[in-house]
Amino acid sequence: MTGYEYVTPEQLAGFDKYKYSAVDSNPLSLYVMHPFWNTVVKVFPTWLAPNLITFSGFLLVVFNFLLMAYFDPDFYASAPGHKHVPDWVWIVVGILNFTAYTLDGVDGKQARRTNSSTPLGELFDHGLDSWSCVYFVVTVYSIFGRGSTGVSVFVLYLLLWVVLFSFILSHWEKYNTGILFLPWGYDLSQVTISFVYIVTAVVGVEAWYEPFLFNFLYRDLFTAMIIGCAVCVTLPMSFLNFYRESGDMCASSLRGAKRIGFMR
Repeated sequence: MTGYEYVTPEQLAGFDKYKYSAVDSNPLSLYVMHPFWNTVVKVFPTWLAPNLITFSGFLLVVFNFLLMAYFDPDFYASAPGHKHVPDWVWIVVGILNFTAYTLDGVDGKQARRTNSSTPLGELFDHGLDSWSCVYFVVTVYSIFGRGSTGVSVFVLYLLLWVVLFSFILSHWEKYNTGILFLPWGYDLSQVTISFVYIVTAVVGVEAWYEPFLFNFLYRDLFTAMIIGCAVCVTLPMSFLNFYRESGDMCASSLRGAKRIGFMR
């Protein structure tokens, strides 16, 4: 809106004092992905802007979405009796998904490597991540589709909300604690999704028609993994981190009050 002040002068001044603080405790990230990203970032020239890396990764996610939308416009391509997505498409989508995930992990390292970290860069990164939440889920949905062995559109809608809720929750956590505790579900899901795309190209979507366990179909496993990760991992860890950091801040405030004589 013209003339509307979205950011106050006080908020703009706060950008100069802002410092990015994040904690990543996921074993997959610590022992596998971060060493890999530390190697990859050395390939990039120092003149390459971190925001360009961020945007390039986002474009790959969008490209995957558009590619699957072309071959599976109504989400019926994976259903029995329908023309399936070509195997090479799954391979391309799997490789590009992992590449986008890698670029998302490397952009911050490039910023620190070139001393170009800024609050605006973080806002740009996380803003694109919020859009990617939709593209990731909708693209992987094509693996199962809407057929008799697939997932209903209503369930897809709920899954989109679960993923967006997890994303918002992590930033609510940061708003209250000052620290971004990176959710475990993100790294696990990206590696798993990339792997499943490649597996789909090898075994075909027909493999997902069979029950995974008893009458528990792979579509149910897909749904349970997303909801279970949010409810059993992301949600409890966010509240645990919130109460832990809140307790530390309260204890710090009490110690400060004692030092200046407000408390005995």
